[in-house]
Amino acid sequence: MTRTPRLTSDTAACCWIPLFALRCETARRPELASLPLALLAPDDTRRLWQVAPLARRAGVKPGMTVSQAIGLCPALKLCEPDPVHYDEQFARLVAALVTVSPVVEPVELGRAYVGTDGLEWLYGSPQQIAKEIQMLSAECGVRNAECKGKRREANDPSLKFRTPHSAFRIGWGRGKFVSWVAASRAKPGGSVIVRPGEERKFLASQRLAVLPLDPDTHRPLLQLGVKTLGALVALPEEAVVSQFGRAGRRLWRLAAGLVSEPVVGRVVPEPIVAALTFFTPVGNRDLLAHALDKLVDRALGDPRRSGWRVQVVRVHAELEHGASWLVAATLKDPAATRERIAAPLKTQLERSPPAGAVERLVVEFTAFAPGTAELQLFARDAGAAARAGRRRALQSAAREIALRIRRPMLYHVIEVQPWSRLPERRYALIDFEP
Repeated sequence: MTRTPRLTSDTAACCWIPLFALRCETARRPELASLPLALLAPDDTRRLWQVAPLARRAGVKPGMTVSQAIGLCPALKLCEPDPVHYDEQFARLVAALVTVSPVVEPVELGRAYVGTDGLEWLYGSPQQIAKEIQMLSAECGVRNAECKGKRREANDPSLKFRTPHSAFRIGWGRGKFVSWVAASRAKPGGSVIVRPGEERKFLASQRLAVLPLDPDTHRPLLQLGVKTLGALVALPEEAVVSQFGRAGRRLWRLAAGLVSEPVVGRVVPEPIVAALTFFTPVGNRDLLAHALDKLVDRALGDPRRSGWRVQVVRVHAELEHGASWLVAATLKDPAATRERIAAPLKTQLERSPPAGAVERLVVEFTAFAPGTAELQLFARDAGAAARAGRRRALQSAAREIALRIRRPMLYHVIEVQPWSRLPERRYALIDFEP
């Protein structure tokens, strides 16, 4: 595993698909498109996550409890979330965007930035670049890994669907913020282009909500009558800074078009994956936590992890009846020990456990940070790292056997008198303590 320098781009095209997860559901089940539909939240199935326009017209909003929503709209159709499926679909979309530009930065489900520096030599004007992105993204075939409660092979052609061309909104401009605001103003299937030098004029009429505001900042600004970015910029910068501190300066400069954050192409390391299939579906949280420990140990013992600490880890599960469960954690301090890596996953397992019994559990290390000089010094031998991982797994298995049988059953053969003619004297059995 080698480090790759990150590519950046000053100009950006924001590709946005609103209600991405909901669109994934209606794409694989078209009969839902004409119904008032809502997706349950992956971390709390008592509340709504994404709401279709038909349901919104009846007053249903994201974050509502199921009972509140059904009270407003008795015909509401509720869908259980399938986060693994949505993640796979978004990964295919990102892969399609990479064919347009090598600089792609995913932000959240359904939204990604594409760096466009130099693309004018290939495609022409920003309008033509946006059109190319829409065409390639709309042609991105994605496979549904579940049908009628049973999983099929990934190459089954009957499971493909195409994302509607009208779902995409493209915003082009200098920096990520301008391109995002432009995408939010674009019509479905359309694009908005903000030419260099026109950023301040374009942003002035936009609502204050396009800024990354927390409620404690948003409320005082509204009380002051500041409803647009132009109204915010009309205030003296130092007055905003004195009121809201360093965050206020950044907000003011974003609104003025003075901040141009480049698109940073993500480094895609080869992920390390460890999986476990249960012959009998498991629903017990303690057993799942134990399985998590085993899988993290197995992934840590992979030779490719030698000299690297884990920064992003995620776990996903295939549940009975074709549903799925997915949680991810970004470690504030990259780690190389099971306890620190598994802890946030176990916390999320307790807070929002799978909605059904687990048939298959998968742990993935998806991002890494280089180890300290001392760590790399002692971990350069990939074979030694692999042996250490196997030894940890063996120690854990030995402890488990001892706990179950309550007496030693593992022995180690050692050489005692290799010169003896009697085999019984050459070797001896001693208790195995790994």
